[in-house]
Amino acid sequence: MIDTDPAARGFALFESGFRPFFSSAGLFAIIAMLLWMLVYVFSLQLPLPGLAPVSWHAHEMIYGYAVAVIAGFLLTAVGNWTGVPTLHGAPLALLFSLWLAARVAWFLPIEHPLMLIAALDILFMSGLIAGVSMPVIRARQWKQLGIISKLWLLVVANGLFYAGALGHLDQGVRWGLYTGLYIVLALIFVMARRVLPFFIERGVDETFTPRNRLWIDIASLVLFLAWAILDVFTRQVTLLAWISLGLLLLHAWRLKDWYTPGIWRKPLLWSIYLAYAFLPLGFLLKALSVWQGLSPNIALHAFAAGGVGVMTIGMMSRVALGHTGRNVFEIPAILAPMFVLVLLAAVVRVALPIAAPAHYTLWIAVSQLLWMLGFAIFSVVYIPLLWRPRIDGRPG
Repeated sequence: MIDTDPAARGFALFESGFRPFFSSAGLFAIIAMLLWMLVYVFSLQLPLPGLAPVSWHAHEMIYGYAVAVIAGFLLTAVGNWTGVPTLHGAPLALLFSLWLAARVAWFLPIEHPLMLIAALDILFMSGLIAGVSMPVIRARQWKQLGIISKLWLLVVANGLFYAGALGHLDQGVRWGLYTGLYIVLALIFVMARRVLPFFIERGVDETFTPRNRLWIDIASLVLFLAWAILDVFTRQVTLLAWISLGLLLLHAWRLKDWYTPGIWRKPLLWSIYLAYAFLPLGFLLKALSVWQGLSPNIALHAFAAGGVGVMTIGMMSRVALGHTGRNVFEIPAILAPMFVLVLLAAVVRVALPIAAPAHYTLWIAVSQLLWMLGFAIFSVVYIPLLWRPRIDGRPG
């Protein structure tokens, strides 16, 4: 287990953004998946207000789980980037309460709950943008505006979802879900490009300098924007398949430039590296869904379960260690099995329905169990340190 200094006592949950959002993301990953398992595998009827359970599942994994991780990461990272403190104390507690209320409100026995859920969710995301933007504006770090613009696009995408769920926009639910997922992927591409080469260079035992190529940065951005627009709003599937192939090659080249054998000795590195590898795999599967008739859901879950799921648990694990004053180069042994469980959840969800489609429901159930076990370990290990002060006595 992670060492706990006797001095690190007390309650520090709202001292920094990563604390409430990472701890709640870990628990929510279990609860939301358990509910989905009860619905999908055991036919439980959830009292959802006029919405298909699969749409609730997709929405909450994107705008509930993934956005919670993004909130925790950005509210912590922006303070480091700008040198200006981000939300803490009562303002952070209020922002977190809005996120939590939006998750719980789905199950409240009230009239017109969707209106309340939408208001809470949009208010939370607007508050997050304000909390991230104020330090950027004060420090005049205009290079961070790209990230802030993606957060605004997430608000718009969530608005599309609720417009569809409320019956005001025919394609709103689909547009909101797919656009939201692809914006989350765009944020992962940006953040991985910033931090993964740094983590690898600092984390491996050998001397290694990862390479970033400007032409890959530009080409992957332009192609991904075109790819997302085509997939969400058009039926140009042949062009989509060719762009998917181009994105596969670009991101595979980027992975090659970041590769060194030393990553396999560091669970905090190989977990994030393999998570990124699920993204070019997703583009390959997307192309095969056009050319070979593969189910588009396979590519979708390569992006979601593999890319988003494994990347977020890896990033939370590293950030939480470093920002609670612990050594990120000396980690508990339990983290490696934790990463393996979440990786296996993604592999089972993506690969086995292709290999043995007759047992599709079984593979979904196995994947769900592996996911919940991995996040259960995360919660047991990390929630105690996320709620306690830093062991080095520093604020945050």
